[in-house]
Amino acid sequence: MDDAIRAFMTFLELERHASHETVRSYASDLRQFQAFMSAEHPGMPTLNPAAVKTESIRAYLHWLDRKREKSTSMARKLASLRSFYRYLQREDMVGLNPAEAIRTPKQAKHLPRVLTKDDAAALMEFPAGQTGSSARDCALLETLYSTGARVSELVGINLEDLRASEGLVHLRGKGRKERIVPIGDVALRAIQAYLDQRPLMDSRDLTTKRASSPIFRNSRGGRLTTRSVARIVAHYSNRLVGGPVSPHTLRHSFATHLLDEGADLRSIQEMLGHASLSTTQKYTHLATDQLLAVYDKTHPRAGRPTTVRAVKDGKP
Repeated sequence: MDDAIRAFMTFLELERHASHETVRSYASDLRQFQAFMSAEHPGMPTLNPAAVKTESIRAYLHWLDRKREKSTSMARKLASLRSFYRYLQREDMVGLNPAEAIRTPKQAKHLPRVLTKDDAAALMEFPAGQTGSSARDCALLETLYSTGARVSELVGINLEDLRASEGLVHLRGKGRKERIVPIGDVALRAIQAYLDQRPLMDSRDLTTKRASSPIFRNSRGGRLTTRSVARIVAHYSNRLVGGPVSPHTLRHSFATHLLDEGADLRSIQEMLGHASLSTTQKYTHLATDQLLAVYDKTHPRAGRPTTVRAVKDGKP
């Protein structure tokens, strides 16, 4: 199975142009399944992918469930196995896909957290006046909220990707897809303030174009990682009433706040880099559901929530 997994990783990188994080996630999921199968069959010298049956994958999912794995993680790991075996089928390495017949574990329905506009504004101000990397952190937070960029896209921004005079930034998204999105003046000023604090030999002006150089750097001068950005966002957002949030919460907030202010779904779809409009439409439901939740919780005569939702759905 080792050779098959390595071949699949190469396929993801070279043909599917998957991101490093995606490849690492697939590899981790498949290696875990391989370790499970090896533990279940200790006398088997090597695991042949063609020998894996549907029952084996069911047993694996049952084992994950006993470990109290989240349903979202179980669903992802099952999807990894499905994709792996689809690749093996295309390469004529197996005849059947043992993961295809297994239903995806039921997902708990929950609304992703979205910051209020006041909380978002407060979060942008938290790094101000602090020492050390506060200028970088302020620029980082402003850029996430101003562009709706994924965290992987944020860390990939280079100096030449900024078109400050036009108010635009070039992002490299999932599957090496690229797009150009607006970036606000407040974020651009924060980036310029951060660049002005770098050592003289590294100082740049946004109106000039230089060789590829990352905008957001760590203390050693290297490109920030996605995990570092997540820690930075959690550090400052821990001061919010609801507790810390992830960088993706700022992406959710970006889209929801645009929708609240009247932006059309097609424009939001372009800015978020969604391939399908149906993916963007979840923000319509998110905004409506949050409105209903606030109404049900705060209005003294809101009545039964089901009554309000029945009217929303057009039911008598």
